[in-house]
Amino acid sequence: MEISEIQVDGYEKVVRCRDQSTGLHAIVAIHDTTLGPALGGMRMLPYVSEDEALYDVLRLAKGMTYKSAVADTGLGGGKAVILGEPAKIKSPALFQAMGRFIESFEGSYITAEDMNISVADLEDVRRSTRWVVGLSRAMGSSGNPSPYTARGCFMGMRAVLEDVCGSDDFTDRRILLQGVGAVGGDLAVRLKEHGAHVIICDINEERVAQLVRGHGFEVAEHDGHVGIECDIYAPCARGAGINDRTIPKLRCKAIAGCANNQLEKSEHAVVLKERGILYAPDYVLNAGGIINVAQELQKEGYVEKRALKWIDGIYDQLKLVFEISRMKDIDTHEAAAHLAEVRLEQVREDQGKVARS
Repeated sequence: MEISEIQVDGYEKVVRCRDQSTGLHAIVAIHDTTLGPALGGMRMLPYVSEDEALYDVLRLAKGMTYKSAVADTGLGGGKAVILGEPAKIKSPALFQAMGRFIESFEGSYITAEDMNISVADLEDVRRSTRWVVGLSRAMGSSGNPSPYTARGCFMGMRAVLEDVCGSDDFTDRRILLQGVGAVGGDLAVRLKEHGAHVIICDINEERVAQLVRGHGFEVAEHDGHVGIECDIYAPCARGAGINDRTIPKLRCKAIAGCANNQLEKSEHAVVLKERGILYAPDYVLNAGGIINVAQELQKEGYVEKRALKWIDGIYDQLKLVFEISRMKDIDTHEAAAHLAEVRLEQVREDQGKVARS
């Protein structure tokens, strides 16, 4: 196994791992551990190059720092990516090698489930390291984080709807959901159960058909879906979907989805503000999963009732972000970052006082 560090300004540690025997090619990025050890999921994607993977992991790790700071989990931000086509390279040996890589961080990075990684995969990782959360209930862990992420998104959408429509009642509100995987599909069902008119689209036609059979959702073609008139547009797949090409086509009152890094560039939040479209910062809205698995690290262990109460607090965190945005006349993306930085700086100051005493 070859492990080598990549120097990146503004990040505590970024490390590459290559393991020829298993085919593992991975990067772990630790952005900031001011609040605690870096917790962030592991994803596997067929990146076209290591540069693309590095760009992704850096954005995601920084997002995790802010997500944990706003959610007040007492944890820092990090992320792991594995390069490769899941259907071709997945194996127990590869994930055990990934576990050895994670073990080399000695607890400063803790991993969890993310895109194309299952609980079973994490169990293989766990064979080589204890720094894993989100395992099965049978193993004394909290299980699949997807339903908890969906719950948090739903609670956050209540705050969004209240802001743009004057009420958090979903009855007959048009919600356009792009991406109906584990989290997006769960969110779609929750929304319909609360009276929303849900429109779904996904490149996975089989998944769409399954949900339509079970719940009768309206379906939109993936190409051109952003132009559909709706109250809330919810991006729930890969990031960077809010960009120079899509923003002019949007016909929504608000954007609130569970995908990470929805804005291709931070300045797109300014453009959305100028257009009168409320943006719910993704790392605030989709924090339910990380809040849930973070509870495993509490002294008394995982307690679901406590986790759910904390997840439901995403409603209040978003209300606070919107309030900061209005008070300072800044976009909501900047307002969320401001909230995160204030909390980080407060801890840094406290640590500095302790060090000087």
